[in-house]
Amino acid sequence: MKVHFGLFLPNDVMISRVCIVFLILTLCASGLGLPLGAQHRPTDRSLTAGPERPSSFRDEFLQELAFCEQRFILIAETMPADRYSWRPAQGMRSLGGLFAHVVIANYDAIEALDQGQGAQSGTHSSYQQETILAIAEDKPKILEALKSSFAQLRIRILKLSDAEGDKPQALFNRETTVRGALMIIDRHLGQHLGQATTYALMNGVVPPWGQEPHHQKHDDKSKPPSGTRD
Repeated sequence: MKVHFGLFLPNDVMISRVCIVFLILTLCASGLGLPLGAQHRPTDRSLTAGPERPSSFRDEFLQELAFCEQRFILIAETMPADRYSWRPAQGMRSLGGLFAHVVIANYDAIEALDQGQGAQSGTHSSYQQETILAIAEDKPKILEALKSSFAQLRIRILKLSDAEGDKPQALFNRETTVRGALMIIDRHLGQHLGQATTYALMNGVVPPWGQEPHHQKHDDKSKPPSGTRD
């Protein structure tokens, strides 16, 4: 047995080594082949967003814009129509006036970007501030104007390129860059989103994004779980 073991061990070792080398070469070929093939194979993302790349200032702004837009629309839709003329004190904007201010600011931002980048104004160029203010307390009309202004602002931002971030840009009586202008827009929207949220709470309306956890917490204690939701 010892003799046979000593005779066949070298062959076993050689076979094992050959198998290991073959396995390594196979893995290397697979590892090198996949990326090369992937470079020429379009994916769903490459057709819409291009190759993977780090997040840009424009991408980050669009995320914040979507966050604010969603909440503005939820508040505007949830508030009763008869509260659009409500204001916290004399001389302050009404709820509808607050939404009108956001609409006007969105269009002002679009026009400022057009002027700063030498672009031609689009369909938004026909908007008139007086027209927006006139429908401020008409819920259906100002709600539609609010949605349209966010859509137009998004379209304008999508036309920007990452290379334009450092270009000079004036906005709201300030001299900054394109990147700085987007930061100003974001801060402005955040400021008035907080104001709109306060208006809703002062009228006894809990913002929709804060309702479900609150009610669910109390419902779990007061009644057994149900398979349906109101």
